[in-house]
Amino acid sequence: MNENKELFEDIPVHKAVISLVVPTVISQLITVIYNMADTFFIGQIGDSNQVAAVSLCMPLFILLTGMANLFGIGGSSLISRSLGNGNIEKAKKVSAFSIWTAVIASLVYGICVFTLRGYILPAIGANAETYDFCSQYLFWAVGLGAVPTVLNAALAHLVRAEGYSRQASFGMAMGGILNMLLDPVFISLLGFEIAGAAIATMLSNLAATIYFLVLLIRKKETTVLVLSPRYYTLKMHIPFEVLLVGLPSCVMNLMGVFSNIMMNRLMVSYCNEAVAGIGISKKVDMLAFAIATGMSQGVLPLISYNYSAKKYNRVLSAVKTTFAYSLTIALFGMVLLLTCAGPIVRAFIDDPLTVEYGERFQRIICITGPCISVTMIVITLFQSIGEKIQPLILSLLRKGGLDIPAMLLMNGWVGVNGIAWATPIADFTAMLAAISLFIPFWKKLKLELEATE
Repeated sequence: MNENKELFEDIPVHKAVISLVVPTVISQLITVIYNMADTFFIGQIGDSNQVAAVSLCMPLFILLTGMANLFGIGGSSLISRSLGNGNIEKAKKVSAFSIWTAVIASLVYGICVFTLRGYILPAIGANAETYDFCSQYLFWAVGLGAVPTVLNAALAHLVRAEGYSRQASFGMAMGGILNMLLDPVFISLLGFEIAGAAIATMLSNLAATIYFLVLLIRKKETTVLVLSPRYYTLKMHIPFEVLLVGLPSCVMNLMGVFSNIMMNRLMVSYCNEAVAGIGISKKVDMLAFAIATGMSQGVLPLISYNYSAKKYNRVLSAVKTTFAYSLTIALFGMVLLLTCAGPIVRAFIDDPLTVEYGERFQRIICITGPCISVTMIVITLFQSIGEKIQPLILSLLRKGGLDIPAMLLMNGWVGVNGIAWATPIADFTAMLAAISLFIPFWKKLKLELEATE
């Protein structure tokens, strides 16, 4: 921790923010791009049923990200706050709890999902044309891939808590790049098609996990992140703090699963091309979410550390700087996706009907970029200081609380386009709620700063 103390305490805030968020954003973008690579390379086969199968399985895969966020973000926030208070021993115990509980939970999840696939897949919209493809994808990506997928992402969060943003981002980026290299080999060269995409994903996450484990072993003399089970504890309110702080991010992913399931079930009532089209447009829109997530998660340790150390001026400056950068990038991305919708969708698949749906949906969904950037920063701000209620409310509003009812209503009123419009409606409303919660906290933080000066 000593080697990164200057980053948290002394380096000018705008430089510290850039140092932390740039690697995180890059790794998030690479993660999204490798997820898109699965769809891209499968799309080159020309089979819309396989593209639809990837979209149908995505909610079950997203749950793994939610699990990683539960232990990774919750653990990261508590580790940074413990370091800010100088409590090294507690930080070690938090890391052991987060790592080993993530392993156990993901192992159980992977076994259960694949064992119960006969019940789960029909429930999420798989039909006779897509069931076998979904089953193949689940076996490799979730059945065998659950533990490395969760542990890879959770370790990245925990490593970032100590200020090792570049190392965390390198691990995730390495996994993403490896996945993109392996995709064409397993999908096309070896002819495994959709199963090849899942194998590539599993192997790349396994490689990234090994990288993080080696990193922790090499830095065992200086890091508070420990692998030894002897530090594992359920005392000191550690489970309570980790799980409740990480819960909003997990809930957002969980409700995102239900949201995607509902979207797919509504879309499949039109045709599989509509499912494939919305799948492509949602994958592309993940770029905006990746940037917002990278900006917010990257700055989380800086805010957590300085808030616990009562350096409120650095907290205020970090939040303002992150808002400025994130909104600027989000607006640029929205314009790009609006103007280039057609070529982007056609790059994935050359099926005219799928392209027609995908282009239309992308132009609708991409307008949520600026809204997401605001909401995500506010959610992460509250998580970084250990608040539980506000981020949970905002997470539920963003996903599930508003968009599922909106999908049902808009589908009845407008038809297939209305399903896509539910996303910007929900994100805009969540942004307004985020602003209303942020303003009182901002005023309170300024008063605390004045009281300490």
